[in-house]
Amino acid sequence: MKQSEIVNLSVAELQEQLVQLTSTYNNLRSAHAISPIENPLQLRNVRRSIARVNTELSKRELQ
Repeated sequence: MKQSEIVNLSVAELQEQLVQLTSTYNNLRSAHAISPIENPLQLRNVRRSIARVNTELSKRELQ
């Protein structure tokens, strides 16, 4: 998920997206532990998306 997409979301949508991304990340991690997933870069991309959403939520709390 790109930063330009994240900025346009509301706080409720960001929190929902965070829950969804976190569960996706946990599923990918467990799948990768059992047998290597086809594209391990997915892990990094999802982790960075989680960080982007958390950053935007923190920024909005400070405002």
